[in-house]
Amino acid sequence: MTAKVPGGGVQPSSRPGAKVAPAPVRDHREHGQIVLVLQGGGALGAYQAGVYQAMHEAGLEPDWVIGTSIGAINASIIAGNTPEKRIIRLREFWRRMDRGLASDLVSQVPFFGPAMANMMTAAQGLRGFFAPNPMAFAGMHLPLGAEQAGLYSTKELEQTLTELVDFDLVAETKPRLTVGAANVRTSEMRYFDSRDETLTVKHVMASGALPPAFPAVRIGDELFWDGGILSNTPVEAVFDDTNRKNSLVFAVHIWNPEGQEPTTIAQVLNRQKDLQYSSRAANHIRRQQQLHQLRHVVAQLGRAIPESQRTPEIRALLRHGCLTRMHVVRLLAPSVMGEDHSKDIDFSANGIRTRWDAGYAETARVLNTRPWEKTYGDEDGFLLHEASGGVMATEGHLPGGHS
Repeated sequence: MTAKVPGGGVQPSSRPGAKVAPAPVRDHREHGQIVLVLQGGGALGAYQAGVYQAMHEAGLEPDWVIGTSIGAINASIIAGNTPEKRIIRLREFWRRMDRGLASDLVSQVPFFGPAMANMMTAAQGLRGFFAPNPMAFAGMHLPLGAEQAGLYSTKELEQTLTELVDFDLVAETKPRLTVGAANVRTSEMRYFDSRDETLTVKHVMASGALPPAFPAVRIGDELFWDGGILSNTPVEAVFDDTNRKNSLVFAVHIWNPEGQEPTTIAQVLNRQKDLQYSSRAANHIRRQQQLHQLRHVVAQLGRAIPESQRTPEIRALLRHGCLTRMHVVRLLAPSVMGEDHSKDIDFSANGIRTRWDAGYAETARVLNTRPWEKTYGDEDGFLLHEASGGVMATEGHLPGGHS
């Protein structure tokens, strides 16, 4: 069953007290655990910070945060800080990601300015995140070592995360943290989970090690790349979890699965990237919806079988049943007007604050609507609530409500 959240577009301000500010959510625990699922997408991840800010202001703190790539970075900042510090640390991370005044001035040049500014970021790196690896440009066949084979070094990101994330706090699983990475050797998706093992900065780095830009990260005896290579929308981690619980899941998508037909090479490159990294998110969610409904059917059929007639074989089959209810709120980041295929490295101050504000406004609108609080039938085990943004303007206020 799908419930549509009304409204589209984005309000330009995320200032506390603005009309779009989220109302406090009361008694939300009756819907089970609160789960926040974050896609990968570089600079587009500023939208996720706005989503969390709106949840935080509504008193809706997640019990479980799942992320890939930039989603894993945002997730680790949330899980690795106490609630009162999370927005502060997210602001600090995204403040450090600001590419600087020179690039922003170049971006003002008509037509080619934004692309040129993003090319400057690619050429020079981004302080606090990545820096060019000179040896990588000495020759494609030059042996660099498995953990150095990347166009950039991410040692600066490691330092940034070490300063902003308390991994001792992550170990307390309040909230639980899961980050997805791709095993380089086996091509299998691996979810590292703070419930089951001790996570370190290396696990988050591995989740964001996108080749060929960033080198693989070794965890134990295995090398890992960015989880977005295999699954950039790690929502399946919720539904494949053992001991499934009733859940209110906020799935935050920052790549657009739908778009217009491209008519220029620039539009082709942009659309290709959206398709690649949206990771068939809608299809994945629909498939999970079907599977969960089947679990409900099995459980309901089991109720009709008297205890005296339940053979060991029937009991084994009934263990596949599940009566948990999953509400999935799908938040889709709108496009910034004029963006192109380099949008994921648009670390401009304006791009960051515009996307942050968009995430805040859209989430506030959903929290004020609260579609999960409506009455649904017992047969509805999986309910999808869509919230889709449109094209947004490029004006806005600084993240977190500061002018």
